[in-house]
Amino acid sequence: MPGTKNKSLNRIVSVSVTGPYHKQKGLKCQDFCIWRQKGKKIVAVVADGAGSVKYGRLGAKYVCESLCRILCSRSFKSVRQNIIDAIEIARDQLVCHRLNRLKNEDGLIDFSATVVGMVYDGSKGVFFHIGDGAGIALRQQEKRKYIVSEPENGIFSSETFFFTMEDWKDSLRFTPFEKAQSVFLMTDGVTSFALKKDMRTIEDGFIVPIDSFLKNQKDIRRASKALKNTLETKKASTLNGDDKTLMWIEIK
Repeated sequence: MPGTKNKSLNRIVSVSVTGPYHKQKGLKCQDFCIWRQKGKKIVAVVADGAGSVKYGRLGAKYVCESLCRILCSRSFKSVRQNIIDAIEIARDQLVCHRLNRLKNEDGLIDFSATVVGMVYDGSKGVFFHIGDGAGIALRQQEKRKYIVSEPENGIFSSETFFFTMEDWKDSLRFTPFEKAQSVFLMTDGVTSFALKKDMRTIEDGFIVPIDSFLKNQKDIRRASKALKNTLETKKASTLNGDDKTLMWIEIK
């Protein structure tokens, strides 16, 4: 979904690009992202469909849409339970999906996807996260200037966690934050150059310039094009050959 603009609230720019690996295979980008704004509430979600399964992008789409729909319609006071409910609804939909060959939860493996998102209402927010990818909240006038929702992998670096797993609730993480001035959500194709090796510290040479540029570039189309060009540079492709999605949200 391209960038959008809400004159009364926040500006959002989001770009997805297909990684070199999928381009070579003639495959489409398996990432999906979506956002909604309702009053002072913002809901944004990014999901990365596993490249090793048949319908990863479809799984990513279903979980993003379910989370946005549910979280926009329910109170922030019960946000954690609402997130669990939304993911369960997405799982139920995929159990019944015509492409689920087994027609039960075992068939969810074909729709595997990681997910990272955020809900922000007033001055308070929370990241929710399963698997890799990352969320970054740049804060207003705080000694600790940012909060990171870190990637989580398994024993091996190539192993991660998906919302389609039987024990997905054990991998669901929440990271609260407040007084944000802007938020980044990204799939794992971006984390290798947005975060340092510890995956807890931002790369100032990437996140800070992008945040500054997007705040100053009021033309959403130009901002989206510039962000797309950044993700498609030779250096970015060399650092990480995966699909790349980066969403930036300005909090007013």
